[in-house]
Amino acid sequence: MIARPLLLVRMARPPVIVLLGMFTATGMAQTGHGEDRFLLARALVVVFGFLVFSVACNDIADVLVDRVNLPGDPGRPLVTGTAHRRDMVLAGATAAALALAATLTLHWPATLVTVAGLAIGAAYSLRPLRLAARGVVAPLVLPACYVAVPYLVGIFAVRDSLRPEDVLLLTGLYVGFIGRILLKDFRDVRGDEMFGKRTFLVRHGRGWTCSFSAFCWTAGTILLLAAVRHPTIELIAVNAAYLAVALLLLRALSTERGARRDEHLIAAIAIVGRGIVLSALVHLALTNAGWPTPQYAAVMITLSACLLGLAAAMARRGPLAAPSGRASEAVGERRVAIRS
Repeated sequence: MIARPLLLVRMARPPVIVLLGMFTATGMAQTGHGEDRFLLARALVVVFGFLVFSVACNDIADVLVDRVNLPGDPGRPLVTGTAHRRDMVLAGATAAALALAATLTLHWPATLVTVAGLAIGAAYSLRPLRLAARGVVAPLVLPACYVAVPYLVGIFAVRDSLRPEDVLLLTGLYVGFIGRILLKDFRDVRGDEMFGKRTFLVRHGRGWTCSFSAFCWTAGTILLLAAVRHPTIELIAVNAAYLAVALLLLRALSTERGARRDEHLIAAIAIVGRGIVLSALVHLALTNAGWPTPQYAAVMITLSACLLGLAAAMARRGPLAAPSGRASEAVGERRVAIRS
């Protein structure tokens, strides 16, 4: 049995914790007081505990599906045999207790948000509710956890109330994240079909999934620009570029040309999605700090150019190293074509 602290770290998957950390920092920056690093660290402890609890619930519920979709993936301890079910239960309970304890150092609404997030995270994966298996409900509920909890914890780290622009920005981030989370099911479609998990992709196919994702990307971008504090021409321009690239990638993804190509395109879309959140965060940080326009513009344009260049390279060549090596390649070779 591996050490429990190491299990907690392994379960906090780096790309996800980075994304949730950006949502947390964005919530703090939206209040105009995001420069307190100690306060951000306390908020991130809450988010870390919430994420590990959610992952534990999901891994316990989906172990059979993950053995088909992700054999040998080191990020799935139950699949690789490096942890047992009791370890995951204990890790999840420890993480939930850590998250709740850390909320006591923030404003009181943070505790309510965390309790609600933990409850929804359990209901998403575990029976009798198991929202993950309820078609369109899953891509609506999961972003409510992965966006709302860290973003609201970030806000309630600074103050104990919400303002209309806070809610509008949350809505934009939430809708945009739905457009991205829908694409996760492309990787898992074989196991989902085998075990009767009726995801949006399984129910409606590739074309409708990409179309609905494109709608969410567009609506989310518009809402974000309408809600963010002190919007600028540069922010509007870089978000327009992100959206255009995302729509082009989704159009390419709507045509079935093999699992490896799907993996490349979805990885590229993920980079663009993180770019939208990161650019909003950088915009808030720079405007809160009162940066002059020329320097602000240079940072925003350089950041977006680097991220879009990385997305283009990812679409062409894919990830440099697959996380599960030959196992992931085998999954790709066995994956059935998604109906058009």
